[in-house]
Amino acid sequence: MTEGLQGQTALVTGAGSGIGRAIAHAFARQGAHVAVVDIDGKRAQQTADAIVEASFHAVAIEADVANPDDAERAVATCREALGPPQVLVNNAGVGQLGTVGDLSLDAWDRTFAVNVRSIFLFSRLVIPSMAERESGRIINIASVTGLVASAGRVAYCASKGAVVMLTKAMALDLADTRITVNAICPGVIETGMTEGSLSDSATRAEKIAKTPLGWLGEPTDIAEGATYLASAGARFVTGSCLVIDGGWSID
Repeated sequence: MTEGLQGQTALVTGAGSGIGRAIAHAFARQGAHVAVVDIDGKRAQQTADAIVEASFHAVAIEADVANPDDAERAVATCREALGPPQVLVNNAGVGQLGTVGDLSLDAWDRTFAVNVRSIFLFSRLVIPSMAERESGRIINIASVTGLVASAGRVAYCASKGAVVMLTKAMALDLADTRITVNAICPGVIETGMTEGSLSDSATRAEKIAKTPLGWLGEPTDIAEGATYLASAGARFVTGSCLVIDGGWSID
């Protein structure tokens, strides 16, 4: 174990699987106490149990991150079990396929509720204690599709673009509190969310061909970026979008 986050409390949403789970494990190995938040309580518990079994500290919290009451309960539970969050990773997200012409209003609203509103909900709950300490890290998981559009994913692209600008606006607003706010824009990462599309050999080949490095990312690639942004080494980094996409967005 390294000690880059030793003794700090980190709350990670959508940490029951994929990128969120990888970030939770990476933070624990850095010495952080991790609140594992996920809409699937069983998966959240599995992540937390694995962290505890490795002799680190974690608590599982089942919550719908788009629900204000659930967000308040999640942060309160984190405070009671581990202490006030010093690092917040807004990772939870959903991806709805569709164009403006065929996407349902419910799908549009749910995408923005999970991908954008949840950041607002959780951030405003942790900012007061971070500001009081004049120290804090907020990391929002956006997407390369918040920078470069992808056909047939209008709600996802629009929501992740909103995350990018929300990150920048928050960074400006919170600069005098010494809270840094940054985003990570992953490219194509092999997770449960992408498993279905990547199981098609033609689609997989297309994604790899579009990635200059010639391979697809893994959740640990994003976790490494999150660990850096949460560290003391990133104290002068705010309002930034760390693109981890294998070169996807270069052209």
